Order: sequence, then structure tokens, then C-alpha cells
Amino acid sequence: HDNVYVGQQSNLRGCVIGKNTDIMRASRIEDGAVIGDECLIGEESIVQGNVRVYPFKTIEAGAFVNTSVIWESRGQAHLFGARGVSGILNVEITPELAVRLAGAYATTLKKGSTVTTARDHSRGARALKRAMISALQTSAIDVRDLENVPLPVARQQTARGSAGGIMIRTSPGVPDSVDIMFFDERGADLSAGGQRKLDRVYARQEYRRAFPGEIGDLSFPSSVYDSYTGSLLRSTDVSGIAESGLKVVVDAANGSAGLVLPSLLGRLGVDALTINPGLNESRPTETADGRRSGLARLGEIVASARAAFGVRFDPVGERFSLVDERGRIVEDDRALLVMLDLVAAERRSGRVALPVTTTRIAEQVAAYHGTQVEWTTTAADDLTRVARSETTIFGGDGRGGFIVPEFSSVFDGTAAFVRLIGLVARTQLTLSQIDARIPRAHVQRRDLATPWAVKGLVMRHV
Repeated sequence: HDNVYVGQQSNLRGCVIGKNTDIMRASRIEDGAVIGDECLIGEESIVQGNVRVYPFKTIEAGAFVNTSVIWESRGQAHLFGARGVSGILNVEITPELAVRLAGAYATTLKKGSTVTTARDHSRGARALKRAMISALQTSAIDVRDLENVPLPVARQQTARGSAGGIMIRTSPGVPDSVDIMFFDERGADLSAGGQRKLDRVYARQEYRRAFPGEIGDLSFPSSVYDSYTGSLLRSTDVSGIAESGLKVVVDAANGSAGLVLPSLLGRLGVDALTINPGLNESRPTETADGRRSGLARLGEIVASARAAFGVRFDPVGERFSLVDERGRIVEDDRALLVMLDLVAAERRSGRVALPVTTTRIAEQVAAYHGTQVEWTTTAADDLTRVARSETTIFGGDGRGGFIVPEFSSVFDGTAAFVRLIGLVARTQLTLSQIDARIPRAHVQRRDLATPWAVKGLVMRHV
């Protein structure tokens, strides 16, 4: 149609292109495909025959599109992002896409393998999980469904005899979006190689289908929280907690972390005040401002209750934020240094895994206590890889995520909370005292006589 741009080396055969559409370099559109008005087809992308791309859609460069792009805002070159497969519920992440994803994932596994599935407490995640379970079963995969559990529990249970796992949760801070996360047999995020394999199977639509006698089984394991809590307490040093008389305030933030806390806190023998323990399906995530105001309220409760500290979990129990005994919020980057100082001071040897974005003060803290920093990329799977080493004693990302290697090589807010209680109980120092002994970095401006031309920023350690 009118006003269409066709880039060099493009190949169009028997297709229809709507008006004001741009076909970029080296794209290929096959017989019977129809591209709507005002679309953008990225470089080196392929649109298969009989595919419909509705108006105003974008096909990313290098994408292989073999199904019609109707509700989705774009056709993507790669399924996986930083948090798995993410998108707007019922727009980019539809039940049909979830079924195809589960079928592709099942095809990468052997027939008769077991996959563990879990979700957060949102209705959207529940609906998508049921669709994915059906696709797994019809691909000759047995399914262990944990239903609504914290993300660390889903990872730990996946590592207990499953070939992999799937967790569906609401995207942090984006209530209308979901993340579909795929785990390997260790409960860690699927490796880059595993993601590429799943990408290829999904793009080619080479799904395995089971014969009627091969349909997978569906089971609902019992005593999941008792199993998780028992394993955690056996792996983590909890000496001194019961005798310390510590009082802590725990904010479950109306998320799934509140499901595991009752049995855990009872067995720890710590005096704990739990707030916001109930699940709220209408609030599966929270904004940054909402989380900040929640931390401020937690600080007021900690100060009035004269507790040792307070923690506020994220909705899936993977991360937490910290409040000291005075009720002051300990920023995430400082919380990482506080945890590092406590762990390194007690262990006096070993390595700590930190991303390269962490302040270099962490290196000073580690060296002072005789430990060594292993710098990693910002990718979670790189931190996980280092955490699996026998010499690694701690890991963190500076955004509320902590790794307790003696229990798990992935982020686990509950395990980090247990470890923090033990460390504070044994060190007999307050969090504000620990924070005060750690150097701080500040930025100093020079040449302020020319405010429009600040020439440099100097980082100094105090």
C-alpha cells in the first residue's frame, strides 16, 4: 500500500504490506503474510507465511515470527529478559503464549521428567500456571504443583529431585505485568544456553506431544514449609539466638513470605512481632513509593517496640529491606555492607561474591576481616555460579538480594533473615553501631565558581 519503505536486501514474496509501514534491511516476509498499517519490521527479521501482524505493531530486529501478532505490542527477537519471560498480562503474556512456552520447555526435557511449578498470590499468575501445567502434562512431564509459595521455597523444592521448575509472579512494581521464570535442576535461573535452547524450540514450534498412555501426573506435595524450614535451620548457624533475648519486627508486606514465617519464627525461639501477614490478591506487588512508606511505618514500630531491628520482605520473599534499632531505614547498598561486615568478621576467611556495581568500600571491609571479594557481572546467574563454590561465604547484589551459600546458591530473603538474626545475636552490637564503623563514600564538587561547568567529581573514603 501507499508510503511503504522497503530496505535493501529485503525479500517479500506473496505478502500484503499496509500503508506507512517500514520494512528494514534484510527482512524476509513469506507467502500469505499480511502486515498491517504503520508497522515496523526490524532488520533481519523473518515473518513466516500466513502470519498476521496487526496495525501499529513493532517486530524487533532479528525476530522470527511464526504466529500472528494481535494483542502483543511487539514481536520479540528473544523471549528472555532480566526477569525471565515478562510482559503485560493478557496483552503480551497471553494464555496461548504460556501454553506454547510450557510445551517448548517440556520438549527440552526428557519424557517422564518432573517439573515443579509455583506462583505468587495474584489471580493472573494462578490462571497462567494452570494453563502451563496442562501443557507440561500433555508433553509427558510429571508436575509437582506447590501452588502459592515464596520464590525461595519454589527454588529449594525444585532442587529436590526435579529436572526444572517454573515460577509465575507479578513483575516487581508493575501490577499489570507478569514474569514467567524458568529454573534448572538446582533451582537457579535457566542458564543462557538453556534459554537459547528454549528460544529455538519455541521459534520452530517443535513441541513434543505425548501418547495417551504417557500423559504426565499432577501431584501436590505436602509439608513444603516444614521441609524448607527444617533444611534451613539445619544448614544455618542459629547458635545464640534463643539465649540472646532479641526482639525483631517482621513486615511480610501482605505477600507469600508470611506463609513460611510462623513455623520458622516459632522454631527459632526469637521474640518476633509480625505485621501485614495476610495475603492480598489485589496488591500482588507495590510501587517504590509504597515500599518506602511501608518502611517508614516499620521504622516507627521498631523504635516504639525497642526491637533490635526490622525487616520488610518483598511480595515473593526473595529480598528484604532493613531498619535499624532507632527506626532508621538502612539503604540497600548500606545493608549489603552491614551484612558483609557481620559475615566476614565472624568467618575471617573465604570469598564473597559481589557484582561490579558494588561500592569499592566492600573490598575494604572484606580485606579488613581477612576475606576476599570475587567480582561478578550484574547477571544473577553469575552470582549464583560463584556462590556454588565451597570457599564462598556470602553474596549480595546491593538491591536487597542476599545469598547464604551454606543453604542455597540463589537469593533467599528468609535464609538471609535467619543468618542476620544469628549474626546480631552473637556479635552483641546494634545495627547502627555496625553501620557506623563502616566507611562512607561521598561526592565532592570542585570548581564551583563556574556552576555550569563542573569539571569533576571526586570520590573520597571517610
